[in-house]
Amino acid sequence: MMKRKITVLGCTGSMGTQALDVIGNMDGAEVVALTAHSNVDLLERQIRKFKPRLAVVYDPNTARKLAANVADLPTEILSGDEGVLAAASAGSDLVFNCVVGAAGLAPTLAAIRAGSDVALANKESLVIGGELVIPLAREKGVRIIPVDSEHSAIFQCLQGNSLSDVSRLILTASGGAFRGYSRSQLENVSAVNALKHPVWKMGPRITIDSATLMNKGFEVIEAAYLFDMPLNKIDIVIHPQGIIHSMVEYEDGAVMAQLGTPDMRLPIQYAINTPNRLPGLGERLDFTQISQLTFEQPNTELFPCLNLAKQAFAAGGTAPTVLNASDEEAVKLFLDGKIKFLDIPILIESALLAYTVKKISCLDEILLADAWCRAWVYDFVQSKMR
Repeated sequence: MMKRKITVLGCTGSMGTQALDVIGNMDGAEVVALTAHSNVDLLERQIRKFKPRLAVVYDPNTARKLAANVADLPTEILSGDEGVLAAASAGSDLVFNCVVGAAGLAPTLAAIRAGSDVALANKESLVIGGELVIPLAREKGVRIIPVDSEHSAIFQCLQGNSLSDVSRLILTASGGAFRGYSRSQLENVSAVNALKHPVWKMGPRITIDSATLMNKGFEVIEAAYLFDMPLNKIDIVIHPQGIIHSMVEYEDGAVMAQLGTPDMRLPIQYAINTPNRLPGLGERLDFTQISQLTFEQPNTELFPCLNLAKQAFAAGGTAPTVLNASDEEAVKLFLDGKIKFLDIPILIESALLAYTVKKISCLDEILLADAWCRAWVYDFVQSKMR
């Protein structure tokens, strides 16, 4: 059954704008709420097009100006964390969480508590909060529907089959901007180089995470939670063409793969309409134009972030929170030219070694670990600079 009432959190980012592109081409869909961090001009245009009941921009002063600009519409304007949580709890059938970073966890929990299904494009909700999110979703009887192309591919390949029949999940990766580089070549690569993703158009952080393979490490953690799968049944293969988005191998040796052009509107549309399929907006594959599909093992010696993610997940508790926070900060430092590309995994591993893992029973424990890590990274980098 098609969802009718939809909220989009992070509506002005890459994923959020594509989600609204899909929604805008659907009959009968109502946008209940929209949230944005700071792109108020785009948010105002979205409000005028979709006329949501509620819209949120983070800064209170900006929110007041936006309220004045859209005073001719019935949309209520809120601000801050409280506004985002109100939007997440607004009673939609489906909440699209496209928020970037750890800030996406609290809205995910709020949406679940409100009884809404969650279309999850925010990795951190599961990477740092999976121990809270999955049990709560089961308790409330709501679905966590993957939007990442890899997890959507697995989700699609599992339709009509049992998880108990799965031998392994195979996540594909493009290899990022530096696939095939040597260590000497990686020594002085710039942020400009790293932001040139060979297949996808994405935001800065996820593009850098793709280059370090940390993004694939996060996706392993996501897959473990989404599909209740142990780490030893989740594999990564580098697939530079980006045509196969992921695969499921079953116990009898059969492998099911989901293929498509690199267009996030396909998994977005499937998340909204699952298990139904509507005419798509993107280009179709032309197999006569595909000369080859190749696969290779990831180079975890040069790109150790993938293994660091697996180690953090195995440690459990707040370890993935420190993994994520140190990665966020390391990526910012690299983009600002304050550390080198090869310093990113060193900084992350140092943070994990410096931290004493704690069990998770509530959101506050995750937030404390997150705050500790960001402060630790700042002090660590400052001391190195001195």
